[in-house]
Amino acid sequence: MDCKKFARRQIETIRKTVRDARAISALSGGVDSSVCTVLAHRAIGDQLRVIFIDDGLMRQDEPQWVKKQFAKLGIKVSIIRAAGTFFKALKGKTDPEDKRKAFRHTFYKVFGKAVRASKAQFLIQGTIAADILETKKGVKTQHNVLDQIGISAKKGYGFHVIEPLKTLYKPAVRKVGRTLGMPEVLHARMPFPGPGLATRCLGECTPRRIGIVRRACKIVEEETTRFKKFQAFGVLLADRATGVTKDGRRRFGDLIAIRCVNSENAVTATATRLPWATLMKIQKRIYKEIPSATKVLYDLSPKPPSTIEYI
Repeated sequence: MDCKKFARRQIETIRKTVRDARAISALSGGVDSSVCTVLAHRAIGDQLRVIFIDDGLMRQDEPQWVKKQFAKLGIKVSIIRAAGTFFKALKGKTDPEDKRKAFRHTFYKVFGKAVRASKAQFLIQGTIAADILETKKGVKTQHNVLDQIGISAKKGYGFHVIEPLKTLYKPAVRKVGRTLGMPEVLHARMPFPGPGLATRCLGECTPRRIGIVRRACKIVEEETTRFKKFQAFGVLLADRATGVTKDGRRRFGDLIAIRCVNSENAVTATATRLPWATLMKIQKRIYKEIPSATKVLYDLSPKPPSTIEYI
């Protein structure tokens, strides 16, 4: 693929589609939405408003980090604090598909409100080919897929959706990012799911449980930095397991899984062969930094039959 030609074509398409209207970019800090935001900013400049929804399900200090990185590119990012809205929508839900659909509805409801407030007519988002493929096949509902499954964004939420990257898979998106001159910390980031840490929290997503997943993900990411991989993160399982205190008393605690995989395009994946010493270091840090944990597991599952994320 000629990335320069692709970028020029998408910039021109965005410019012709939006014309004199306003648009909002749905920025999450992930590779896909970041590349979309840069494309849109090159196309329409000040007609674009860039919004980051702080849904309470992001990585540690993510809103501030994203805002700082895009400020370096001359792109202003507005942060909408909506954690309470998302946790309310997820309350009591444990079924994976119910959680994904609740997130999707809340995501577009919050964005729809922002679009109406700014009088924008278009939402620019980072849907890629893998998102559409998995949603259409029924593997799992991706929050950023609407029109492809018969949901009208205009009728349901009040705006038109522009998806510049919907024909590309992750490796090609990264190449486009490099072509646009984006820094490596943005175009080479590990993928992060749209519903955020909700995909790594089995069972109900409460602020306390999401806090545990956030700490686990931070530990796994930090300890696997030097290894080549597609994704690495921690997962909080739904059940609790028996443990024992230092003075020999029984207690029940959390089960935390370590997930690290190699993949080219997220359609297939295999578990990364991490050194035993690395796994032991991760295990020790989890027990030290997450006192509620009683079990630490390493997930060896390939995709298929598994998926990379847990819901």
